[in-house]
Parts: sequence; C-alpha cells; structure tokens
Amino acid sequence: MPNEVVGNLHMHTPYSDGEWYHDAIAQAASNAGLDFVIVTDHNLWVDGPQGYHHNVLTLIGEEVHDPRRWPQVDHCLVFGAEAELSQCAENPQQLMDAVRQRGGLAFIAHPFDYALGFAHEPGIPWIDWDIEGYTGIEIWNYMSEFKARLPNKLLALLYALKPHRAIRGPFNSTLKLWDELLASGRHVVGFGSADAHGTPMSMGPIKRVIFPYEYLFRCVNTHLLIDAPLLGDVDRDKQLIYAALGAGHGWAGYDLIGSTKDFRFTARSASEYAETGWDILRVGAINFDIEVPLPAKIQLIRAGKGVVARKTGRQLKFTTVEPGAYRVEAYRNGKGWIFSNPIYVR
Repeated sequence: MPNEVVGNLHMHTPYSDGEWYHDAIAQAASNAGLDFVIVTDHNLWVDGPQGYHHNVLTLIGEEVHDPRRWPQVDHCLVFGAEAELSQCAENPQQLMDAVRQRGGLAFIAHPFDYALGFAHEPGIPWIDWDIEGYTGIEIWNYMSEFKARLPNKLLALLYALKPHRAIRGPFNSTLKLWDELLASGRHVVGFGSADAHGTPMSMGPIKRVIFPYEYLFRCVNTHLLIDAPLLGDVDRDKQLIYAALGAGHGWAGYDLIGSTKDFRFTARSASEYAETGWDILRVGAINFDIEVPLPAKIQLIRAGKGVVARKTGRQLKFTTVEPGAYRVEAYRNGKGWIFSNPIYVR
C-alpha cells in the first residue's frame, strides 16, 4: 500500500509577516490532521526550529523575492537547500542555480496573482519566464485565489464571513500555463498550499482573524505518496518528503469539501506500471485507472490537447496509445477538488 502523507508548503511566522511561531503552527497543523508543514518566511531561512513538533514534521524553507523591486513580483519557494539564499533574490536565474547546486527544490510561487483594486494592493505574479532549473509551480495558492475573488468591498465583507464561498479552484490561467509547460516535454511539478499568515483583519464592523492557520490547513493541501512511512527521524523523513515532492508523486486537494485522502491515479501497459509523477513507456496501449474517495466529476487531461475523458462518479478508466503528460482534475459541487500531477507517457 502507498504511504500517503498530507502537508502544507507555504506559510509565514513573525520572522517575516506571519503571526504565529513554529510550535504554534505545528499545533494547528496537528489539529487539522497534517503530517508535515514547510514554513517559508520571506527572505529568511530560520535555522533552528526544524524537527517534529506535536507529531508534525516541521521543515524550514524560504520564500525569496527582491524587496527592492516594485511591485515585488517573482516569488520563489525554496525547499531543501538548507541555507540562506535571499542574497540571490535580484537575479532569478542565479537563484535557481544556487538552489540546484545545494540539492534543493525551487518552486515558482503564485505564478498568477492579481491586484486587489479597492485596497490598492498590486498583483505579485511571476514575470521572468526566461529562466530554467525550477522544479515546478504553485498551481493553487488559497490566499491569492481569495484575493482575486474580491472585486469590491461588499463582496469582501461577505466573504470575510463565509470565505469558503469565494474558493473555486486554481486559476484557469495557471492551469493553462502548466499544460503548456508540460506539453513542451518538461517535467513540471504542481502543488497547492495555504500561504498562511494568520493576520487579524478589519473591515467596517468585522474585526477578526479571517484565516486562522488551522482553518487554512483544512483547506488546500498537498498530498504525497512517499517511499516509506514517516518514523520520527527528522533527516530521513525530510528526505522522503522532498524526494516525493520533487518527483511530483502527489496532488493538490481541497480537503475542506471532502478529504482527498486515498485518491489514486495509475497507468499500466503490457509490461509497465506507473503512479502519479512517474514516466511510463508505451508497450501497446496504456490503461489509466482513476479512483476518487467521494463521488465527483472526474476529468483526464492530456496537456496541450485538453480533456480526453470525463465521468461522474468515483472511478474513471481510459485507454490510449497517444504519448503525453496526463493529469487528473476532479470537481465536487462545482468547486475544484483534486488536481493531480501527471503521468508521463513516452
């Protein structure tokens, strides 16, 4: 049986612009049922608190961007480099090279991020695409999406009371970009995360923490299939997490509307087998099997070609002889639910 773990990969502490320190964040993650978190303060790798807290593996990454640039576009999430890399923020390619040299993973954060007009807050997307060496992209950032769903103060007030009404899924622009990158023949890993800060907000009579860490940890998470169970050994378990993340052995899941645990996406040929993130060589036809834990609208997408199969229910099977990067989307009650990494058919 696969060893499935669930975690969140993007959050902040008072070392940058968050409200809670690592131990409290780990407690919130434990309450939400997470196995691991990666704390990513802005332009600061906080050496020290990495380890198990409240039975949650708490890893330390960094969100690197150039604070002298305006707007502060080009945010990069760095995992596993185990060193301060904000000195490379001014040159995105230099940053990618430095991450790779240290054996880390570089993910483009919120590649599309839109302005919050009524609050005069600019968008902070990624714009310097003439780079190479990144591992993947953040296909679903909860806070970026929420911000983009607020065209005016009235809706902002409504969604402050009922934030789940604003959340629908990754931006179409992000999914289109991801498919374009995959269709070019590249392996590009996608993941989903909270971008949690825990900041108290006020708007008129509403004064509250709209997005507590624990609430966000019950929303958009990343599920990974790791090679062995987590055993409490920080160095060993950290390598299992980063190996699975770097290979794309997982999916983004909106767990608030139904746990995405036990989602499975596999492929078989006459002599080969593959799971999410794997390559498979065509030997005759390829048979895809998709199983979701709750009834949903399931779609199998071939990057660059669009939807090749769809079904409502808990299972979808599809046979093809065509090469390409195939990924799964699933929707519940009109909302995005599961977005898998591809299986690459060669």
